[in-house]
Amino acid sequence: MQRRALVKVAPAAALLACVSAARAQLANKPLRYIVPVAAGGGSDMVGRTVTERWGKLLNQTVVVENIAGAGGTIACQTTMRAVPDGATLMQGYVATHGTSPATRKVPYDAIKDFTPIGMIGATPNVLVINAALPAHTLAEWTAYLRANPGKISYGSAGPGSLTHLTMELFKQQQRSFIVHIPYRGIAPAFTDLLGGQTQAMFPGLAAALPHIRSGRVRPLAVTGAQRHALLKDVPTLDESGFKGFDAQQWYGVMGPAGIPAPVVKHLNDTLNAVLQQPDLRDKLSVEAIEPMPMFAEAFGLFVQQDLARWTRLARERNIQLDS
Repeated sequence: MQRRALVKVAPAAALLACVSAARAQLANKPLRYIVPVAAGGGSDMVGRTVTERWGKLLNQTVVVENIAGAGGTIACQTTMRAVPDGATLMQGYVATHGTSPATRKVPYDAIKDFTPIGMIGATPNVLVINAALPAHTLAEWTAYLRANPGKISYGSAGPGSLTHLTMELFKQQQRSFIVHIPYRGIAPAFTDLLGGQTQAMFPGLAAALPHIRSGRVRPLAVTGAQRHALLKDVPTLDESGFKGFDAQQWYGVMGPAGIPAPVVKHLNDTLNAVLQQPDLRDKLSVEAIEPMPMFAEAFGLFVQQDLARWTRLARERNIQLDS
């Protein structure tokens, strides 16, 4: 019995020793945290809010570095070329590891070139229409589309963006024709939606909320597995019969491929502890983001499934932006 107990204890003790060694190794150097967008936006706020607390828990300095440009490609390349010791991480998100590699040729492999550390959180997209339109429910909207074939257009933040692909997924399931009008960002897309030049859009919830509250656009449904606390009366697409709409604007932490497992575990454990702090939830609610702590393996599977979803849709809808 003693020998059997020792066999069980030994692996656990070895893992604990490895994690302790990883903790000591990381504490000797600052953690470089790359955010793939310019400073000042919502994604940057997410990174700085999380790392402020994470650094305290890790007992080390975290240096946030904004590397914008090329849709996150430069940040991804910088991260994947870093030494895989856990001291260089990046804030991956749905564009860098989902929609962009699904629709474009990128100089990195979104799965093989990275080590998943953990999820931060996600916010849904919301189907909104101009408030002057006669539809007040998703069923009325689909009926309106069928009654007006080819007369309806929707705006997006640009070709290959989540706002573009989410509407294409809706069109595919609804079997309707809606003209795509791409813009250079979500702000000009909203300008034309409010002005009636376009009739619908699938923006992120944070961007849509001010216009929903003003009454100038009408929310019909949200993506995600459950209704959002900020729009409790708005159904999910899934509960409305449109399957596969758990897709959201997500944010997570990646490192270069090859980070040792004990280091990943230490980073994941501390990140998840940060995400469970009540004040962090309040801070992220500004961007309508719900914290979603996950084990590193679960986050890696999540990214693979999200990339597969958008790659399949891009192929079926013939959305290839390099051709």
